[in-house]
Amino acid sequence: MTLAPFPPPASPLPTLAVRIDAALPQTQCTRCGYPDCRSYAQAIAAGEAGINQCPPGGAEGVARLAALTGLPVLPLNPEHGHEGPRAVAVIDEAWCIGCTLCIKACPVDCISGAAKRMHTVIEAQCTGCELCVSACPVDCIAMLPVSGQATGWAAWESQLADEARQRYAFHQFRTTRDKRENDERLAAKAAHKLADLAAASQLTDPAALDRKRAIVEAAMARARAQRQPAPPDDKAR
Repeated sequence: MTLAPFPPPASPLPTLAVRIDAALPQTQCTRCGYPDCRSYAQAIAAGEAGINQCPPGGAEGVARLAALTGLPVLPLNPEHGHEGPRAVAVIDEAWCIGCTLCIKACPVDCISGAAKRMHTVIEAQCTGCELCVSACPVDCIAMLPVSGQATGWAAWESQLADEARQRYAFHQFRTTRDKRENDERLAAKAAHKLADLAAASQLTDPAALDRKRAIVEAAMARARAQRQPAPPDDKAR
C-alpha cells in the first residue's frame, strides 16, 4: 500500500542512526526496551544499547547491525525475547466487545473497527508486534504464526519493513495531529467560558469567581506550555 506524503520530522536522525534504523524490521514491538525502532537505532548509535535486543530481526538482524557499527556479533539477549516465526494478530470476533483499545495500541493502524463494533486485523499490514494482545481486556486476540519454519529476516522482507515504517510514521503524524486539534478545541472552549465566567458558572460570589478564574487561567497556561515543542536532543549525533 502506498501512503500519501506527509510532513517529515523536523529533526532528521543522525546518519549512523538512519542506517541502523533502515536495518531494523520496523515491527515497532518495543521488545528491544525502546518505544520504537527509531529510538532503538538512536540508542545504538549513541552507544547506549546493544545490537542484540531485536528478536524480530533475529540472528541475521544482529549480523546486519554488527556490520554497520563495527561491533562484534552477539547472540540475541534472551531478556528481550527469542527469535521465532512471523506471526499476525487474529481477533476472535465472537468475543470482541468493540472497546477500541487494540486500535489505539496498534503502531501501524492495521486494525479496523469502531467503538462498540467488531474489530478486524488487516493481516497484510500486521507487523506481529503483539501490543494489541496485552491491550485487549477480554483476551480475544491471539498471535497466529504465518511463516512456517522461517524466522527473523527469513520471515520478513525489506519491502514489508519499508511499508511498516511508512505506516508507523503516518500513525505518529495522525495521532499528533489529532491530539493537537483536540487540545485546540478544549482551549477554545475554556477561553469562551473564561470570557464570561459568571454566566458559565453556578458561582455568584465574586471572590469564588476570581479563584475559579485563576484556576482556569493556570490550567490554560500549563496546556500552552505542554504544547510548546521540546528542545533538541543534545545527545543526538
